[in-house]
Amino acid sequence: MTLDTPINDELADWDRSSLMHPTTHLANHSRGDTPGRIIDGGEGVYVTDRDGNRLLDAFAALYCVNAGYGRTEIADAMSEQANKLAFFHSFAGHGNEPAIRLAKMVMDRAPDHMARVYFGLSRSDANESNVKFAWHYHILRGEPQRKKIISRWRGYHGSGLVSGSLTGLAGYHARFHLPLPDFLHTEAPYYLRRPDADMTEADYVDHLILKLEEMIEQEGPETIAAFIGEPMMGTGGILPPPAGYWGRVQEVLNRHHILLIADEVVTGFGRMGEMFGSTYYGIKPDFMTIAKGLTSAYAPLSGSILSDRVVEVLSQGTDEYGVLCHGWTYSAHPVSAAAGVATLTLIDELGLLAQAAENGPFLKQSLQQAVGDHPNVAEVRGDGLLAAVELMDDPSTGKFFPTMSVAPKVSEAMLRHGVISRAMPEGDIMGFAPPLSITRDEIDIVARGLKDALYEVLGS
Repeated sequence: MTLDTPINDELADWDRSSLMHPTTHLANHSRGDTPGRIIDGGEGVYVTDRDGNRLLDAFAALYCVNAGYGRTEIADAMSEQANKLAFFHSFAGHGNEPAIRLAKMVMDRAPDHMARVYFGLSRSDANESNVKFAWHYHILRGEPQRKKIISRWRGYHGSGLVSGSLTGLAGYHARFHLPLPDFLHTEAPYYLRRPDADMTEADYVDHLILKLEEMIEQEGPETIAAFIGEPMMGTGGILPPPAGYWGRVQEVLNRHHILLIADEVVTGFGRMGEMFGSTYYGIKPDFMTIAKGLTSAYAPLSGSILSDRVVEVLSQGTDEYGVLCHGWTYSAHPVSAAAGVATLTLIDELGLLAQAAENGPFLKQSLQQAVGDHPNVAEVRGDGLLAAVELMDDPSTGKFFPTMSVAPKVSEAMLRHGVISRAMPEGDIMGFAPPLSITRDEIDIVARGLKDALYEVLGS
């Protein structure tokens, strides 16, 4: 397939001169050195740009269009709500019907020990809320010295000040004065890059837990407020945790009375073939961060789900000290909430959890069959409908490509073959996270696109 050349007209000029894009090389984009694609349509797992190219989106935009593109049920629900009540705030106990219905739907699907959901707009603000609530919890319990938050290198939790400090990717820290004090990072559960190639998976878990324990002891357990982690790491490389990892982590946290924040923004609402990654991996969190799949990204909406023990302490705190002063203007926005209600209804009606559970292993198997024997493929990995292919110069010795710039070239080649993938940061890693509605025939297209692109870029 040959992509049509992007239209260079007034709209393209406005894009380069007026719109500042996230995570973009600003100078190259403004000069037009890199071709930006203006997307103007989508249906199912395909998007269409205004140049006429129809592309299979094997990353669901940013792991978020779970129900697929062009779902009129979601768009119609948003339109109906906007015509009825486009906005009213939720401060001081004010509510609106879609937000209340969505809260009930979320809590009906959350683990039994979770008690309330607080809505925001993005992963970043949800994790800001979680950290504030964790600090407040410990202050109310008479332990104000518990301020430190442990995250993991390669974890992604947002790009604000607190959320960017939680994130463990160098590009989100450099030249931003991040991380802020009291935000710590321990090792990522990345078995392929274990420090000793002779380590078994069990040995590696022992190593990770030892490093976590050493950090807690060095910092002082009485100073640690919470630990945050994605059930399965996403942006850091799509990294399934080693067997037994989460059970061991929770034992350490419970022993030291450290709260657990499960960042479910990628793994929530069906991506794992279950409603949440926490249930998939046997995690019992104190907070759950949700966004993305909550509305299939048809409207911005996030949430912080709080456990019963946290809500009990925070509620008692208001009896003693008055109003809990935390809020965003757009918390529980009615139009976004209507999108959420429609999305969760569709997930149920279309059986998307079961479809993801069936097609997840097929995606990994298809990628393995397509490129697993390529000499530069170090690993094909994944759980649920999340998969990654890691590339190396020499997998037998663990030698990386010198500049870690091969994956972007493969991603560009896949685009020429009509498939959108993602070159993950900090490594030559190809990422795949298609809409949950993807079929096996469409998965075959993704696998063929990867194979053709890989051999085109690296040869055999």
